[in-house]
Amino acid sequence: MADTIAALSNPSAWRRDSEELRAARLAMRLSLIVGVLMLIGKTAAYRMTGSAAVLSDFAESVVHVVAVAFAAFSLRLSSKPAGPTFLYGYERITFFSAGFEGAMIILAAVWILVAAVEKWLAGLKLEHLGAGTLLLLAAGVLNAGLGWYLLRVGKRCHSLILEADGKHVLTDSLTSFGVVAGLGLVMLTGWKPFDPLIAIVVAANILWSGGRLTWRSAVGLLDYSDPEAGKKIREKLDAICSELDVHYHGVRFRTTGYRQIIEVHLLFPHATPVGEAHRLATALEERLPVELAIPAEVITHLESLEDHADVHSQEHYTGRPE
Repeated sequence: MADTIAALSNPSAWRRDSEELRAARLAMRLSLIVGVLMLIGKTAAYRMTGSAAVLSDFAESVVHVVAVAFAAFSLRLSSKPAGPTFLYGYERITFFSAGFEGAMIILAAVWILVAAVEKWLAGLKLEHLGAGTLLLLAAGVLNAGLGWYLLRVGKRCHSLILEADGKHVLTDSLTSFGVVAGLGLVMLTGWKPFDPLIAIVVAANILWSGGRLTWRSAVGLLDYSDPEAGKKIREKLDAICSELDVHYHGVRFRTTGYRQIIEVHLLFPHATPVGEAHRLATALEERLPVELAIPAEVITHLESLEDHADVHSQEHYTGRPE
């Protein structure tokens, strides 16, 4: 993840960011390795059973491996520092990565639906269901543990890439459990249509998951202002500005997928020396990320309390988070 201004000037913050980056990269490598193993196992399960439901789980794993490979690339790119070409760094690729993963999930869901219907129409031929079911059950348990781990690391490291991957892995585990349930019903009742029906239900669940990921990517790229994040920012600003005896307005914020970028206008009496105003503004810029307990960059704009509205020739934004 790209380093914040505070991290560059604070060795302990830099060590924290480096540790988080190492943890995120380790989690992503583990996800890719397990994804490949899952793909091999589910390929074997499909060849054993010929099940449409197992085929749906196999397709989900193919998508997962492709998506994780792209996510690993995105994570590495997002950690590059800002430069002359990309002045704000590369962190916002996290939204593109989540959108790509969501689109791949949707593509897999559509393919599963088509394949399930085709197999049903062509006639269902199922074999070795017991061994295939046990193999998928083991894959589901392993993926559930991996998904929980990825979500935990993603939230701790403030990484949307890892959170998206964790949710995808958990979806994959639910897919496996659904397929296991379907094959169990086939073995118990002997009614083979349970197999394509479960595949269709699984595809619908995958489609919902992919749609949510794609939506999250879109709103992130459009700088959606999360009300919960806005409330926390306002509460901390109220407390800090009250302590510093500073008025504020014109608060805007957005996330890069890793850190918050917060803009705030500070209002000072006309007679306040520039040096004193700068000292107070710097104090707020340094304290707000600490109070929020998240990676953040705070940008302040200094204005005169008495005549700030008269100075602006165009309409002046003075809003605050609700």
